Amino acid sequence: MAKLTLKTKEERGTINRHIYGHFAEHLGRCIYDGFYVGEDSDIPNTRGFRNDIVEALRAVNIPNLRWPGGCFADEYHWRDGIGPKEDRPLRLNFWGNAPEPNLVGTHEFLDLCEQLGCEPYFGGNVGSGTVQEMRDWVEYITSDYDSTLSNERRANGRENAWHMPFWGIGNENWGCGGHMRPDQMADLYSQYHTFVRNYHEKPLMKIAAGVGGSDHNGEDLAVFMDRVMNRRHNVTMDGVSIHFYVYFPQKPEHSATDFDEKQWFEVLHEANVMDHVVTVNSAILDEYDPEKKMWLIVDEWGAWYPVEPGTNPRFLYQQNSMRDAVVAALTFHIFQDHCDRVQMANLAQTVNVIQALFLTEDEKMILTPTYHVFDMFKGHQDATALTLELDVDTYEQGDQSLPMISASASKSASGEILLTLTNLHPNQAVSLDCDIADMDVSSVSGSILVDDDITAHNTFDNPNRVTPQAFDGAQIADGNLKIDVPAASVIALTLQ
Repeated sequence: MAKLTLKTKEERGTINRHIYGHFAEHLGRCIYDGFYVGEDSDIPNTRGFRNDIVEALRAVNIPNLRWPGGCFADEYHWRDGIGPKEDRPLRLNFWGNAPEPNLVGTHEFLDLCEQLGCEPYFGGNVGSGTVQEMRDWVEYITSDYDSTLSNERRANGRENAWHMPFWGIGNENWGCGGHMRPDQMADLYSQYHTFVRNYHEKPLMKIAAGVGGSDHNGEDLAVFMDRVMNRRHNVTMDGVSIHFYVYFPQKPEHSATDFDEKQWFEVLHEANVMDHVVTVNSAILDEYDPEKKMWLIVDEWGAWYPVEPGTNPRFLYQQNSMRDAVVAALTFHIFQDHCDRVQMANLAQTVNVIQALFLTEDEKMILTPTYHVFDMFKGHQDATALTLELDVDTYEQGDQSLPMISASASKSASGEILLTLTNLHPNQAVSLDCDIADMDVSSVSGSILVDDDITAHNTFDNPNRVTPQAFDGAQIADGNLKIDVPAASVIALTLQ
């Protein structure tokens, strides 16, 4: 029988709420026909943004939102998105091979963040922009001085400056952001960093673009990150970002909803590589920052499959199944296991693109299984991570294996324990004995996300097929907790 030992007296640090962050890029139908429908739309909206999406994100306590990209950020020039909308230029968005009307710019995005009650995370243009352009953008947003840029912002409808907590200097500079060498990346970061000044009384974090994947440009990941860190010229990096996708878009057999156990395993095995990626990057940062002041930020992650048949291949629209819920749960457990270093993350993306929380079709909007994981896990935000030990069988395919169960636990300020679990095996349940001897548990309650079919997903005709239900498979006896964990499930339990 599998066993979990929960050590409620052994605290491991705070789980930063920002690992539950999101990403909204001008790509496909994420912004236009996703978040934004326009003020004249019959779809209920507030200043153009869909009320249903805003309300649903507020319900999961969205902590931050990254914008405008992504690869789009390194072709975005912020002046295109300010001033009267009728005067804004119509550009070509290369990344979707679609028109970019610039209806959502700086003011609109920051209005969205205020509606959501979340903090903005801007991506600055290093690939095709200039130091002067980025410097001016920061002043325009954060300065309350009597200056030309501040007064231009006021003339455009915003009297008071905005607080800008997170500023990304570049995006994927090793790839779509310029195909730069690590030394070149570090040199440009140093230059741009110098002129990204904060004019607001609250601090602004400057975040460097790091690396992507586990093997980058033929170099070992550790060597690449080490070269970036070593050439910073003594400038501060408040954070460094990395990207890692469960990446199968070129493999037709890896459909988002039409797959068998072989593809199920391959996706989860790749998702589990996140632990290696985070571990290797953390080790390099520890050499340069042993006090762990620098944030490791995974600001793009998610499962990426071939697009849905009949849709624009450049819009990256895909469905979202029970498998994606397990990917999300496993990934959050990895981040929380590294809560000493991983301080922020951003799922790619929020609406209609890759592993989205929402899919829209005209006035219809559905919540995906991934959305429900964010909802079930939100109690981990800013809670204290607890130590737990798992003794479980492995789930094997050929010469590869995975632990059958992934789990994480945290304690809230009120003393409640949130225990989350996911069963990675698609057809084998696990009976889990939980040793919680150092806590007097009087009650347990929770919810489960599960379906008899591992390919189950929500559709516009059946939007509630995969929805959390009350969980009755946890029993307390003689100070121990027994949990029956169904196959391919995600569970969230509150212990009191």
